[in-house]
Amino acid sequence: MRSHTASLAGMVFCLAVLLSLPLAHDRIRAEDRQATGAGAAPDATTTANDRVDLALTVYNSNLALVREVREVPLPAGEADLHFLDVAASVNPATVLLRSLTAPARLAVLEQNYEYALLEPQKLFQKYVGREITLVRLRQQDGTTRQEEIKATLLAYHNGPVWKIGNEIVTGLQADHYRFPELPADLYSRPTLVWKLENSGPARHRLEVSYLAGNLSWSADYVLAVERDERTAALEGWVTLSNNSGLSYSNARLRLVAGEVHRVLDVYSREPAEARVMMERAAAAPQFARETFSEYHLYTLARRVSLRNQETRQISLLTAPSVPVEKFFVVEGQSLYYRNPQQPGEPIRDAVQVRYRFRNDPASGLGNPLPAGVVRVYQADSDGSLQFLGEDRIRHTPRNEAVTLHVGNAFDVVCERKQTDYARISDRVAEMEFEITLRNQKERAIVVEVNEPIGGDWTILKSTHEARRTAAWAAQFQVPVERQGTTVLRYRVRTRW
Repeated sequence: MRSHTASLAGMVFCLAVLLSLPLAHDRIRAEDRQATGAGAAPDATTTANDRVDLALTVYNSNLALVREVREVPLPAGEADLHFLDVAASVNPATVLLRSLTAPARLAVLEQNYEYALLEPQKLFQKYVGREITLVRLRQQDGTTRQEEIKATLLAYHNGPVWKIGNEIVTGLQADHYRFPELPADLYSRPTLVWKLENSGPARHRLEVSYLAGNLSWSADYVLAVERDERTAALEGWVTLSNNSGLSYSNARLRLVAGEVHRVLDVYSREPAEARVMMERAAAAPQFARETFSEYHLYTLARRVSLRNQETRQISLLTAPSVPVEKFFVVEGQSLYYRNPQQPGEPIRDAVQVRYRFRNDPASGLGNPLPAGVVRVYQADSDGSLQFLGEDRIRHTPRNEAVTLHVGNAFDVVCERKQTDYARISDRVAEMEFEITLRNQKERAIVVEVNEPIGGDWTILKSTHEARRTAAWAAQFQVPVERQGTTVLRYRVRTRW
């Protein structure tokens, strides 16, 4: 009887101990939280839905400054803020956060950029050493059933290595895989994470700015030349390209034209193929221009939305009647002694077709022209515009000339031959050249011939007046009648 009573007392004691374990465990966890700071405020998360303002300053060097303002509730004390909906091409070293509500009451303790985005390969790598469910589809009696296999992923390099039971298995294929949970360090989209200390209000208006790559702009121009080739209509377009991994909605847009010096950006990524959206808006100027340091700043008068992987064009300028000059150019080369393929035969030179106009108020222009591509068109006999060619221009200030090389003349031929070489002494030589220009066009033209000449040179004689354009170059203006031929001959003495 005594033994039975003692046994019953032991059971009661054990039961009491077991019942007390959860309470003791809770007390231990509470003490641990108090000791380690685990009782800090819960994390906060903000998305684009909290955004109250967005501004983009885009440079023509594959770079943009993104500035946005969000209304975010923040707990008191220390807490992590997960800032979602940022550009995938963000440069984390350029991120700046500040509170517009109470700048002195919100401190940034740590900053991190989570770029380990969720994708199948990374998910497998995170599950090395853990169990995954492999699901295979089997056909039986006209129906499809699922076969589930529990397997531990031992390695994932060139392919998965599984442990199923006591066997090591490779090459096992599955129709799909089931993972019990998402690893904590994988994110479905790029995320900025701050550890903040808030001693201010429960809601803050936060301003976040950062530099992002793969977001750029360029200028594109259309020059429609009239049939008389004396005037042309010029249209300028801003071409915005967004491959930054984020769409921008209702943003204030500014463009910076100029050469911004940058160091190598290790976070830049290759741009993806973009969709093109032409925004053929009103012809009135949409951009307000101002001088900004050594650059020019263009501010769009309205807000714009730009989706990821999209290219959008916005009107920049319109000049309906710009005086233009069409001219022909032959560029000589530094070594013109002989024709190595056919000795004695002349060398054929290309005759370039160029257009020139001035960026000044008299031409209906006068504002700085950002660098870009000018595409030249002209109407045919039916009035349809045909493409003549294109050229790239640099940033062109006010009152400077713009010259475009659109192609080579079909009906104008240039042939060059060196007709004499005389060595006068060890340091003096004389050379004579003959340049034949044939014009098969129905109108007379003038060809500008630019000749490179080395050493200390003097032109002894010439059929056309020579102008020294540089220490090593001479220029001739050679008229050629319609369906006619003109020969330029000159003799030059050089000293070394």
